[in-house]
Amino acid sequence: MEKEYKFGYILLLSIIAALGGFLFGYDEAVISGTVAEVSKQFSLSSLGKGWFVSSALMGAIFGVLGGGALSDYFGRKNTMITAAALFALSMVGCALAGGFVSLVLFRIIGGMGIGVASIVCPMYISEISVAKSRGMLVSLYQLAVTIGVVGAYISNYYLLHYAESQPEVSGMMKYILVDEWWRGMLGVGVVPSLIFLVAVLFIPESPRWLVLKGRLDRAESVFSRIYTSVSEIKHQITDTLEVASKGGNAGYGALLKPGIRTAVIVGVCIAMLGQFMGVNAVLYYGPDIFKDAGLGQGDAFFYQVIVGLANMITTVLAMFIIDRVGRKALVYYGVTGMIVSLFLIAGYFQWHEAMGISSIWLLVFFIAYIVCCAGSICAVIFVILSEMYPLAVRGVAMSVAGLALWIATFLVGQLTPWMLQALTPAGTFLFFALCCFPYMWIMWKKVPDTTGKSLEEIESFWLKDELKETNERLNK
Repeated sequence: MEKEYKFGYILLLSIIAALGGFLFGYDEAVISGTVAEVSKQFSLSSLGKGWFVSSALMGAIFGVLGGGALSDYFGRKNTMITAAALFALSMVGCALAGGFVSLVLFRIIGGMGIGVASIVCPMYISEISVAKSRGMLVSLYQLAVTIGVVGAYISNYYLLHYAESQPEVSGMMKYILVDEWWRGMLGVGVVPSLIFLVAVLFIPESPRWLVLKGRLDRAESVFSRIYTSVSEIKHQITDTLEVASKGGNAGYGALLKPGIRTAVIVGVCIAMLGQFMGVNAVLYYGPDIFKDAGLGQGDAFFYQVIVGLANMITTVLAMFIIDRVGRKALVYYGVTGMIVSLFLIAGYFQWHEAMGISSIWLLVFFIAYIVCCAGSICAVIFVILSEMYPLAVRGVAMSVAGLALWIATFLVGQLTPWMLQALTPAGTFLFFALCCFPYMWIMWKKVPDTTGKSLEEIESFWLKDELKETNERLNK
């Protein structure tokens, strides 16, 4: 029997949209190689160092605030183009920044692009996917994030060695790649941002967004590229129209409706708690953490590359099993492993000097932590957020959840240097371990398993709360 959908075409569109995740991951990780040098050049305090890192996260907060509304009004495609342009501008500006203020300003602009991309890219993939493979396809975004992380680590590693080798270059190349090599680390990001920008120009708009806007002819044209069966195309349009009519008017006010309100609160909780479980502290400050354990700068960068590779490989494995094992099961197994790994990392920092424990064990514990994290909360967060909200409010609802995620990420980025100093590394990783427990409880009690369900079925799950509350009012 011939398939009713063209998986190859869906995969191509998903890969292009997922490139926004590469920019996200690159920016998250590239900063780790520049923190020490920028802090030294501009004489930054621990809070100033945190502001340099977290300024992009502040920009991401602004990005998610507007990203959902932009995607609902102008479309998913045009919003992705905007994200790519902002990031490209940021990378060029950071490479050429004349001082710390302008450097932070361009970091904020790049953060805005990342915030927008973190909302619209998973949403686009979710809306062009078929139910049975949606988890895997949306996970491409997270895979692209991890590839961006590894790409940044490797780029940092080689650019550092290039600068230390004192190559015979002059002029602007010497200024950016040798004298102040951190500028080259940041500036290289303009290449993937331009690739993303050009690629998005050639993909169609989300067919579900087109249906929501009443552009049924264009929606049918896009659906016809995805599905081979005329009856399935009609079914998709009819189902989307039906759930859109149930979802009511778009806008932030609609988020207060009973069923939708519950979904938004749950999304905010898992988005925020996930950031306080340590992953971004490792991504942003990994070399500094390794140097605190006694490693040299070159070894610290090399260890960070290994951690990034473990992150990427595990994400690939999670991507292929997420639709089989289920979102919630991955979280249960992975977060349990994260708790154990975080306790081991805290124990290492507390007792490694007294007990003479080799630094190789710290790398082992970090890899175990990253494997568990990448295979669980990192693999499912964007999948769940992109599929759990009703179509009519999907953009603004994801903006609220994304806002919560980026506020939490900003706080982690800003406070980690202070925590490492005030709480010690052992106390910091113990804190991250304790944050895992409420996350596990919310996933167990409040989040439905969306594996294998269509977006319309998931929407009906949340809207039944609204129906139940309406019936209760009528019966009083």
